[in-house]
Amino acid sequence: MILLHNARYLVTCDPHDTVLENSSLVIHDTKIIDLGPAKEIKNSYPQAQLIDLTDQLVMPGLINLHTHLPMTLLRGVAEGVDLQGFLELVWAEEARIMDAEGTYIGARLGALESILSGTTTALDMYFHPAHNHRGAVEVGLRHVTGPVFFSFPGPDNLTWDQRMDLARAWPQTLSEIGGPYVPLALTPHCPLTVKPEHLRQIGELAIEQGAIITVHTSENIPENDDTIAAHGERPTHLLDLTGILDLKPVLAHGVHLNEAERLLIAAKGGCVAHCPGSNLKLASGAADLVQYREDGITVGLGSDGSSTSNDLDMFAVMRLAANLARLVRNDPAAITSTQIVRSATIDGATALGMADRIGSLEVGKEADVISLALNQPHLVPLHDPFTTIVYSAGRADVRHVFVAGEQVVDNRMPTKVSPEEIMSAALGHAQGQNL
Repeated sequence: MILLHNARYLVTCDPHDTVLENSSLVIHDTKIIDLGPAKEIKNSYPQAQLIDLTDQLVMPGLINLHTHLPMTLLRGVAEGVDLQGFLELVWAEEARIMDAEGTYIGARLGALESILSGTTTALDMYFHPAHNHRGAVEVGLRHVTGPVFFSFPGPDNLTWDQRMDLARAWPQTLSEIGGPYVPLALTPHCPLTVKPEHLRQIGELAIEQGAIITVHTSENIPENDDTIAAHGERPTHLLDLTGILDLKPVLAHGVHLNEAERLLIAAKGGCVAHCPGSNLKLASGAADLVQYREDGITVGLGSDGSSTSNDLDMFAVMRLAANLARLVRNDPAAITSTQIVRSATIDGATALGMADRIGSLEVGKEADVISLALNQPHLVPLHDPFTTIVYSAGRADVRHVFVAGEQVVDNRMPTKVSPEEIMSAALGHAQGQNL
């Protein structure tokens, strides 16, 4: 039993956005079993291991709703290009160096960067899913991933039948690897690169397995145009025609969705993973976060991969999302800091079908918890915790991280792995491949 004691603030992200001051939180096994006034909680759990969080802020772990963790090894290899130019450059490099070993090494590096940044859950799409998942789990991340699908061989050079075989075996593979609970996931790349008949097969398998689906959708205008040219429909309509949209998928990016598409996505219960850093860097466009929310779409936040956004910093993503929403709407009051924090926590959990488990600090939920040190010049004075999280705090302020009740970061130090070993392996693989 662990007692996180005397935090200056507990930002719960519960249905009332409750913020508790000078309070404590108790973890037993994987779950939160109590929270409340510091003195009262301490007296109730005298045998608990106490971690003093005086002058710290405690909040739910951040949820990265769209990323490609192993692409840490490709950080900076595709600069000054749009999405299509990026894919051309990066797919060539992936085919060259991102074999199973490279994927495992990159996943460990990406997971390490993530937990040190306060991210406790990531929805990840990448090749060699078993190696990807094993690497991330070893570091301590709650890692949601699954087989990736293309209708052509792709950088991993698999046939369609081989991809389907991987997907059918995925539940057993996931069970064998272990780690914190995650849902089964299937990850078709996008409606442009996966034929309609193959999308239907993926949807049927998802129903059979009870799996969630994530898929790139309308990331930029050329993607929409190319999908129409190839398949005669816009991406969202293809997802609807093939039954994918009925499965409440997580649509990555969704920058260029028209009104009819947005309303259809909302009606079907689909979600969008908004990736402002990647979209701005590739000049893909600016998704109207406020409009999507007004249309009834659940919107979480994502970093995308390190070869587009260059890092996995969800604090930077929150700040970009907040400021971009204001710019797009030409309204400084377009969205609140509270809404942005919810997008990075409980809304992401909702998109994953995990809102009953993670995304907020509530009794009975799994203990995915982070703390931020507040005794920093850039965090003084502190008038509102939500505003501070979005506009002032950063990943370097993260001190402690718990995933499913296990402490994976203790005062900025990972507890399960050696950072030096992970960075050395990543550098060695990249240099060995002349990257």
